[in-house]
Amino acid sequence: MAAGPVAAPSSIAVPSARRHRALPAAASAASREPPRAWRSAGAEERARRGKEAEVDDEETERRRKEEVNRKIASRKALSVILRREATKAVLDKRKPGKGTRRLLPRTVLEALHDRVAALRWDSALKVFELMRDQVWYRPHIGIYIKLITMLGKCKQPEKAHELFQAMIDEGCAPNLESYTALVSAYSRSSRFREAFELLDRMKETPGCQPDVQTYSILIKSCLHAYDFDKVKSLLADMARAGIRPNTVTYNTLIDAYGKAGKFAEMESTLLKMLSQNCKPDVWTMNSTLRAFGSSGQIETMENCYEKFQASGISPNIKTYNILLDSYGKAKMYEKMGAVMEYMQKYYYSWTIVTYNVVIDAFGRAGDLEQMEYIFRLMKSERIKPNCVTLCSLVRAYGRAEEVKKIKTVLRIIENSDITLDIVFFNCLVDAYGRVGCLAEMWDILDLMKEHRCKPDKVTCTTMIKWFLIKGIDDHRVQYLRDLKDGRITDDT
Repeated sequence: MAAGPVAAPSSIAVPSARRHRALPAAASAASREPPRAWRSAGAEERARRGKEAEVDDEETERRRKEEVNRKIASRKALSVILRREATKAVLDKRKPGKGTRRLLPRTVLEALHDRVAALRWDSALKVFELMRDQVWYRPHIGIYIKLITMLGKCKQPEKAHELFQAMIDEGCAPNLESYTALVSAYSRSSRFREAFELLDRMKETPGCQPDVQTYSILIKSCLHAYDFDKVKSLLADMARAGIRPNTVTYNTLIDAYGKAGKFAEMESTLLKMLSQNCKPDVWTMNSTLRAFGSSGQIETMENCYEKFQASGISPNIKTYNILLDSYGKAKMYEKMGAVMEYMQKYYYSWTIVTYNVVIDAFGRAGDLEQMEYIFRLMKSERIKPNCVTLCSLVRAYGRAEEVKKIKTVLRIIENSDITLDIVFFNCLVDAYGRVGCLAEMWDILDLMKEHRCKPDKVTCTTMIKWFLIKGIDDHRVQYLRDLKDGRITDDT
């Protein structure tokens, strides 16, 4: 602890200024002059301190210059970034030609990457055309493959084929990856004839023989179209070529068979996977659990869960979401609560899927208080609700005949940017019809027009059902019949 200031004792006399001035001049001078050794030492000390002061001044000046340079560099960097972003912002409006051939490579490449990642295919192709017009441009097969893959995801197979041909015209020899990207583009759009023709061409092209990834992509697309005969043909083709399915191939098959309710095929695929020493992973487990759980085979699901865990496969958040959903739909709320407690105990962060599953389960059970509590918790965690969330709320309020709360959901929509789909509007139509609010139900057609969503057969059938239940068969019902049968169109 630092000591405080100590007062001088009053007995000590302080010499007065008058007595000090009375001293002889010589004595006074002598008393002020230090000994020679001291003078030498003092000079060295002053020199040392002078050097230290110079060093300090140099260090201070150096730091000052560094700070100035850093600020200048920061301003320059910010200026470059702003110019780059401004350039990227107007790239869509520019056209190849005079004045656009000396754009910065990094700017154009970043703009292209951003558009490809966002699946903005039309904008990406415009930027690519600008890139091809640059003085520094050299054809690169990797860029073509990324663009063809993007066009496949956007269901633009014709554009993908044009780009594939442009790649060849520019001197890039097609390889396995580029062919596979084009096969994927056709198969994603269910253009199987062109996809299989490409597969045959690959077999005849040296260095482009189809591999397990090529076949897996085709198999997945065929399964999406429920064309199981083509899948069998592809698997037989793989066997003849000596290509063994990998984990991704088997997972795709197991998931598709499970969703289609083909449990015998799903189980035989899983056994074949194990017999070929192809190790299952968490995706295999989740697909199997989802298949049995969604069909109400809870005991089988639980047995599979134990076996997968015993084999060393650790569950993830998707696994627990599947268990929650299965237990909720089976009205096994105690087991659902046990899963929730386990997730809380081991710090599994809830995703939007988790919240949607739990909200839907409480809504089905008619426990609106718990459902609304989970919804408030979801918003407090800054997880934005989506259409699935809103559908669960509307269905629950409709079953409970809570008209005011249905309108509360509509107010939530007005204050958000949630993209609504036809499933939500069909839930809303059914909820209003269930509570007898036929005028509000009819007004949903106008709300759908505002959101550029066309009514489908489910919309029309549901409205007709509730009008007829209430004994109403007027011009509105006839309009809905004509709309459902395609005799008229709802102009949105």
